Amino acid sequence: MWTLALAGLITGLALIVAIGAQNAFVLRQGVRREHVGLVVAVCMLSDAVLIFGGTAGVGAVVGAAPWLLEVLRWGGALYLLWFAVTSFRSALQPTALTLEQAPRSAGSVLGTTLALTWLNPHVYLDTVVFLGGLANQHGPDRRWVFAAGAALGSVLWFSAIGYGARLLSGPLGDPKAWRVLDLVIGVVMVALALTLILG
Repeated sequence: MWTLALAGLITGLALIVAIGAQNAFVLRQGVRREHVGLVVAVCMLSDAVLIFGGTAGVGAVVGAAPWLLEVLRWGGALYLLWFAVTSFRSALQPTALTLEQAPRSAGSVLGTTLALTWLNPHVYLDTVVFLGGLANQHGPDRRWVFAAGAALGSVLWFSAIGYGARLLSGPLGDPKAWRVLDLVIGVVMVALALTLILG
């Protein structure tokens, strides 16, 4: 059982560690020390819902309704492009990370986290279809052990980048560093949007 849970953990981590819109946002919020617990909790719970949903058979439903992924693909691409524009705009007027910096509301941060998580079709392919499919290869009882390991991977990863990002708050006290970070995030968002648009 432990071996199966470990396999789920490693597979889950392999899928979510790649740089993406969600990870970039969690990192940014961690560096700003702004609603980090909320962001991390939403990401972890969302992944758990998707992984266990896929294990319960939702992957078959998504596979039978390809139009759903198409809607998510275009919605996600538009949102990523909008997020890229805001990042590039921030890069034009960078500010250092200070306590005086105007904080974003919890509602605004929650909305962005939910959008970056649930409007990304790759999330469904990775968690619902792929991880759910792998979990179901282990039989009706053991599949939940694999799924639990994969969900634990999300808990460890998002906790690490959300709270570990605070170590970067010192170097990011320089506005130039924020300009670079915002530019990198903007480029990543555009690249991800293009991969969605080009299929």
